[in-house]
Amino acid sequence: MAEEKKETKKKTTASKAKKTTTKSPAKASTKKTETKKAETKSKATKAAPKAEKKATKAKKPAGKTLRVTQTGSTIGRVKSQHQTLVGLGLGKIRRTKVLEDTPSVRGMINKVKHLVRVEEDAA
Repeated sequence: MAEEKKETKKKTTASKAKKTTTKSPAKASTKKTETKKAETKSKATKAAPKAEKKATKAKKPAGKTLRVTQTGSTIGRVKSQHQTLVGLGLGKIRRTKVLEDTPSVRGMINKVKHLVRVEEDAA
């Protein structure tokens, strides 16, 4: 009786192993190839617009402008203040940028007003 149970267990485990090995590799390989094809298509479509971009020269701001000069260092300052200066195009003391007078630029200047000097230019 015990021998029969052992034999049936061996048969069932062997048949399960055969079933899993025959089905899973075929499905897995088709899924892998489908995902690879999808990835290559998405990469190709993303790469195309980048190639079309051309290098443009910096445009002079139209309308009212501001001349912003950095006067203070970012050492020991909050990280967001350093990033704001970089966003304004500054980063070292005595660097000057001519920027368009917009509310967003005014807000950035207000955030780091203790580190910059602002002169209004009429352009």
